Formats: sequence, structure tokens, C-alpha cells
Amino acid sequence: MSARRVVLWRHGRTASNAQNRFQGQLDVPLDEVGRAQAAEAAAHLAAWTTDVGAVVASDLSRAVDTARAFTALSGHEVVQDPALREVDAGAWQGLLGEEIAERWPQEHAAWRRGEDVRMGGGETRTELGLRVATAVERHASTVQDTLLVASHGAALKAAVVRLVGLPVTAAGALAGFRNCHWAVLVRRGDAWVLEEYNAGAAGAGVGAEG
Repeated sequence: MSARRVVLWRHGRTASNAQNRFQGQLDVPLDEVGRAQAAEAAAHLAAWTTDVGAVVASDLSRAVDTARAFTALSGHEVVQDPALREVDAGAWQGLLGEEIAERWPQEHAAWRRGEDVRMGGGETRTELGLRVATAVERHASTVQDTLLVASHGAALKAAVVRLVGLPVTAAGALAGFRNCHWAVLVRRGDAWVLEEYNAGAAGAGVGAEG
């Protein structure tokens, strides 16, 4: 048994997103805008994805609360999984983008280009993609129709790249997930195919990684 479709949904905005502050695995809650984004996106997804078999989320509160905006409408339970957390960005976590660029100029520039650097001494994109894609596949194996995954920007982009079989450097060619936007993967034989990327309801917006 395996899901025929996976919806990978980034959480709503946080105060750190609004400030361009790199959250990583810090547990930063949704702000007022983020809660409104989650409610709007959840209503859209609930009307469109009527065959959801399971809802899973990173255990960080911004992802859990985004998922709960959907389950409040659908009646599902949210399964929390730490393997779906955002990238461990080490010393970069909690810093503004310009602070990271100033203190780690070479590493930050390489990361911006999509290279497989170790972010702040934490994870690489390869490690992140393997962790999150493995978790998505594990949960997808438990449902028949659609799996809804609420997670984080860098985590979801790395997972998309790995799940569709692209090299890790392809991450540099993909825009970052906007807050409360999603990607859709569909099963074609034994492979995943990217059907939609950065789709969203009208009120969602851009946010920094995390």
C-alpha cells in the first residue's frame, strides 16, 4: 500500500519569517498572519483534497498548528514526526539573513547557490533531503490515497529534490516554498512526479527559510 499523491505543505508565517530570521529547528510559533494563512489554505485544501488518508507534521509548533487548521475541518488526527523538522542549521539558527552572510560569507553564498554545504555546522542538503524524504515515504506507505504533510521550507524543498530523483544541487533551481504554499507529488509506477510546486491560496506569502 502506498499513497498515490502527497501534498507537501509549508507552515504559515512566523515573526522570524517576517524578519528574515533563519529559524532552523527553533520552535517559533505562527504569528497572527500565519494563523490566517493557515486557515485560508486549509479551507482550500479541504475542498480540493477530499481523499486525504492521513495528516502528518513536523513536531515543531508552527507546522503542527498549520496542520491543525486542516484537521479542524477534516476530522483527522495530526501525527507528529520529528523526522519532518526543518534543517538543523547549527549556529545560523536565530540569526538574520544579513548576519549569516556577514559572518559566514563563503558558506552562505554557496548555500544560496544551491551547493551542498553544512549549514552553520548542522546538516547538509543531502542529509536533510534523506531524512525528510525517508519520513514522507514511510508515512505514504500507510495510506492509499492522499498524504498531507505539514513541514518547513528548506525541508520540503530538499525532500522534493530527493523524491523525484534530482541531484541535490537542483535545489538551487527551485524557488523557496512560500508560507502556506505546497507541492504535489503523484505516483507514476515506482516513481514520484512533481505535479505542482509553490501552489497556494491567495493570502499566503513569502517567508524566510524555516
